[in-house]
Amino acid sequence: MDAQQKLKSLLQQLNTVIVGKALQIQDCVACLLAGGHLLIDDVPGVGKTTLAHALARTFGLQFSRVQFTSDLMPSDLSGVSIYERGKEAFIFHAGPIFAQVLLADEINRASPKTQSALLEAMEEKQVTVEGETRPLPQPFFVIATQNPLDQVGTYALPESQMDRFLMRISLGYPDRAAERALLVGSDRRAMVEGLPSLLSLHELQLLQQCVLDVHAADPLLDYVQDLIAATRSGQWFLQGLSPRAGIAVVRAAKAQALLSGRNYVAPDDVQAVLPQTIAHRLIPVGDSGRGAVEQVRAMLAAVPLP
Repeated sequence: MDAQQKLKSLLQQLNTVIVGKALQIQDCVACLLAGGHLLIDDVPGVGKTTLAHALARTFGLQFSRVQFTSDLMPSDLSGVSIYERGKEAFIFHAGPIFAQVLLADEINRASPKTQSALLEAMEEKQVTVEGETRPLPQPFFVIATQNPLDQVGTYALPESQMDRFLMRISLGYPDRAAERALLVGSDRRAMVEGLPSLLSLHELQLLQQCVLDVHAADPLLDYVQDLIAATRSGQWFLQGLSPRAGIAVVRAAKAQALLSGRNYVAPDDVQAVLPQTIAHRLIPVGDSGRGAVEQVRAMLAAVPLP
């Protein structure tokens, strides 16, 4: 398998459906290749669901979508055992969480109890139903969408759950040319249904192994540690990054390097993924008026390159 050619084909196909969002699509693919989970934080109607469905189709993965609401129960996600008279036994009926790509739509509309049930699945790659632990399919990739917190009926995700997402991105509104292409083009949902699968499960596993094999030299790791130390200095953020977040930065940077056609991580790869990988884990300090993403970029500019 020519990894670079495969990755190029994957990105090209996704860009035909989601127009004008090449950087965000690359982040999504990097997140999947790195074995993480993705949070898309945006207003309704900008293509979050279409992107998730297109990603699953292109990668040849089983897709499931759950609309999160305030009355959604954990069992609605994981499934239940129902007594079947003909078999004289309780038979487990798997819920939508047993999918390789799970779209958790409007996750912050669900109650904290349901959010925590998803948290176990994301972290442990398994669910416990009625005392029995059941493994989830491999790979297991959660794409959660979140509405702005000022919208009615939203519950803020706790810090512990935000930390389980490898990346958080925002699609934003399309530019004028991309929006014109949407207005005059084919229906995007119909386009997604016609997308061919470009990868087998074995090929995806090989690509994920390629990410792990990307080399991160000692000076590069020193740079990552300098950035982590900067988040803990108190100058930029109220609390610094955890070691788990540092591991996430390296994994995301390795995936970015592979997508850029290299078998080693460069400082550019770290800088390209850092805002998406750490901003959702941090709270800016002071009254600068900058959000977490802008504060991360300001910190990046202040920390010297190796």
